[in-house]
Amino acid sequence: MQRRSFIRKTGLAGVIAAGAAPAIVHAQAAIRWRMASSFPKSLDTIFGAAEVFAKKMSDMSGGKFQISTHAAGELMPAFGVVDGVQAATIEMAHTAPYYFFGKDPCFALGCAIPFGLNSRQMTAWMYEGNGLKLMREFYAKYNIVNLPGGNTGAQMGGWFRKEVKSVADIKGLKFRIGGFGGKVIERIGAVPQNIPGGEIYQALEKGTIDAAEWVGPYDDLKLGFSKVAPNYYYPGWWEGGPQLDFFINSKAWEGLTPEYKAMVEAAASHAHVDMQAKYDARNPAALKTLVGSGVKLFRFPKDVMEASFKSAGEVYSELSASNPTWKKIFDDFSAFRRDANLWFRFTEAGFDDFMQGQKL
Repeated sequence: MQRRSFIRKTGLAGVIAAGAAPAIVHAQAAIRWRMASSFPKSLDTIFGAAEVFAKKMSDMSGGKFQISTHAAGELMPAFGVVDGVQAATIEMAHTAPYYFFGKDPCFALGCAIPFGLNSRQMTAWMYEGNGLKLMREFYAKYNIVNLPGGNTGAQMGGWFRKEVKSVADIKGLKFRIGGFGGKVIERIGAVPQNIPGGEIYQALEKGTIDAAEWVGPYDDLKLGFSKVAPNYYYPGWWEGGPQLDFFINSKAWEGLTPEYKAMVEAAASHAHVDMQAKYDARNPAALKTLVGSGVKLFRFPKDVMEASFKSAGEVYSELSASNPTWKKIFDDFSAFRRDANLWFRFTEAGFDDFMQGQKL
């Protein structure tokens, strides 16, 4: 009775100042979850987001909420995590949603589609636009509650054994390309391969594939792609701002107290920002190292970009005609993209274009 009276009189600020707030956390039940990642442990940035999330949850809960993180293959295959969350085999996963476009193309809209949003635009659509709301509605049928869980920023176009001088060089190319980009590049003659990150090097080395994209210089240097494919292309037009997600089983989510839900949301936001900060800080030095070792940088030829853009538009029109859920989400996505690009054209793009031409 005295405690309730104290809280009424002092308010939350008074409770915190008096040191009484920790009791709110301590009153929560101890929880242990398992999180399966779609990424190998060697990639400390992209796999590391799961570890950053888990540590923040432990810190905020005073050790009450513990989450063990498991690399691809430990609990289940890299591409098995959606099934694992849906069936409640695990409480949560960390993955790139577009890996699962084969279940429904709408998964790609929660991650990246060719010529889509850049990383800042994607975050804005999720948090301030209708992105999170629309994707939550879609994921509900998979027993999933999603939270943004990182963004790599615009990616590189990948590693090629031979130079790509025109769209004709794409014909018949066996190309490891993640998610939805494969549907687009297939239309201009490539043969897309969806291979987990930990298996790409072996496929390139053995000649099973002719080219592969992953993320960018920091991860690509670790994976050693330059040893077997020396031609490095940009930009990754299929991944202008790919968002990773934390997928949480809906029953596990609903079983949390409001306080724990708030902690999960805060930890996810922290991991989301942390991932891109690491990539932006580490990619420049890695690119210098790669170029210094003899890697050749190339921009995709204009006809490849234009053919790919045209192909993407055709795919999106066909999906809008055949998949009502895709149309609902994509229409909103497209409207947001149009306005965002109008704004960025006069601000970010103008500033970046000037600064990148200066000698600093």
